[in-house]
Amino acid sequence: MQVIAIANQKGGVGKTTSAVTLGGIARRNGKRVLLVDLDPHGSLSAYFGLDPETQSPSIYDLFQKPMGEMELLQLVRPSAHEGMDILPASMSMVTLDRQFVGRGGMGLVLDKTLKMLASEYDIAFLDCPPILGVLMVNALAACSQLLIPVQTEFLAIKGLERMLHTLEMVTRSRKTPLDFRIVPTLFDRRTKASTTSLRMLRSRYQNLIWAGAVPVDTQLRDASLAGQSAAWFAPTSRGTQAYCSLMRQVVDLPKAIPSAREGL
Repeated sequence: MQVIAIANQKGGVGKTTSAVTLGGIARRNGKRVLLVDLDPHGSLSAYFGLDPETQSPSIYDLFQKPMGEMELLQLVRPSAHEGMDILPASMSMVTLDRQFVGRGGMGLVLDKTLKMLASEYDIAFLDCPPILGVLMVNALAACSQLLIPVQTEFLAIKGLERMLHTLEMVTRSRKTPLDFRIVPTLFDRRTKASTTSLRMLRSRYQNLIWAGAVPVDTQLRDASLAGQSAAWFAPTSRGTQAYCSLMRQVVDLPKAIPSAREGL
């Protein structure tokens, strides 16, 4: 199973939108998809109608006791789209860092979990919290690729610097390099701030940055309100097509998502 983490140490940069849209594109290309919500705020879970304040069981339970494959499958919840499932979050996850202070061996819980589910899914997308802690460490230890969404504005670029520093520390622990790519998001070509920020990102990070950019697109927001991935809700929108382009670079897909005339 290919595991792709989506992380940045700043909120509001499009992590959840990226996970759900990329997951939908993979599913529409025949992949069995697992979405993993590692943020205690539970935005990904809430996207599909699962309330993180009342959700039980959740990823929190993974850290409380070892689970067998059958128990893990009972934890998985369906999304609005067949073949794209969710490991949901709960607010209880916010207590994990406090629980495991000074306790070793908790950085590989998610890696072991995903390996047990590897026969059930082709690809997993990990929606990470915006802070460095046990959940992000688990994500970076478990993933084979990392996408770092960065809103094209100055403060988000500062957040990227913190994320790259974290990645450097985690890479030393992994002892193997982690393939990662910076993904410009929420790009608005009409504003000087956005175009200047994108130019700065490309100049500063060159080979580390995706050549495209995900534009500001109200249809991505409308898809979340409808509780659907934009891959179904708005397959021809500018935002979805940008994610299709990104997906072709990180996953071996035979084609872009089907057009609206191909089964929607």
